[in-house]
Amino acid sequence: MRLLRMLAAILAITLAIGTVAAAEERLKMSTTTSTENSGLLKVLLPPFEQQNNCKVDVIAVGTGKSLKIGESGDSDIVFVHARTLEDKFVADGFGVNRKDVMYNDFVILGPADDPAGVKGAKTTAEALARIAAKQAPFVSRGDESGTHVKEKELWKAAGVKPAGAWYVEAGQGMGEVIIMATEKRAYTLADRGTYNAFKKAKTDLKIIFEGEQGLFNPYGIIAVNPAKHPHVKYDLAMKFIDYVTGAEGQKIIADYRVDGEPIFFIYQK
Repeated sequence: MRLLRMLAAILAITLAIGTVAAAEERLKMSTTTSTENSGLLKVLLPPFEQQNNCKVDVIAVGTGKSLKIGESGDSDIVFVHARTLEDKFVADGFGVNRKDVMYNDFVILGPADDPAGVKGAKTTAEALARIAAKQAPFVSRGDESGTHVKEKELWKAAGVKPAGAWYVEAGQGMGEVIIMATEKRAYTLADRGTYNAFKKAKTDLKIIFEGEQGLFNPYGIIAVNPAKHPHVKYDLAMKFIDYVTGAEGQKIIADYRVDGEPIFFIYQK
């Protein structure tokens, strides 16, 4: 009888291990800190994981680093927001089947008293030029993220090469930069999604400038090319792309709110 019990226990353990192993197919996704900081992934990933009996392992860094991870074959899919870098990633043969997923916009944050007088600016370039002229503290992502790429484009348009004690390159994600700018009473460029997720409890910075067309912030998703890296899970990556760009994923994105405010918007089809 004892032997039968032992055999039954061993069989149960073996079956349990087999069940866990079967559920442990993993999809590696390199993405931006903004998608994670916003909280979106906490609601977007579970339905896909349940439907496909898998786990999505998220590597949240800046867009530049996310794409480098994809280039090296250390992720199966990239979910980022810097269209020029994305197009190069595909053109260089590292990615395939890029799709638009969602968008929001960039905003300039700063202290409510706006010491550089940014609120009166008519363009983003003028807003940044005012910050530079006053040498008001500005915290940059400084990490080759999509936000950092956009920031550099905007400084160039303003005719400014930011440097000096007033300009701090943090080398950090969006959430950390917002907190740092809050502590330093500084300006920063942020995506609206992360700001909306942080503004209630983690920052008292205000949106000082917004709304210009050049601040549009689209997000795209790309499968890592199996021709470059045969080990990547291309089929599962394509299932995820179909999910986030399909009806279910798009509804989750469109419905996602933080304190009643939308974080991302979907394209009308």
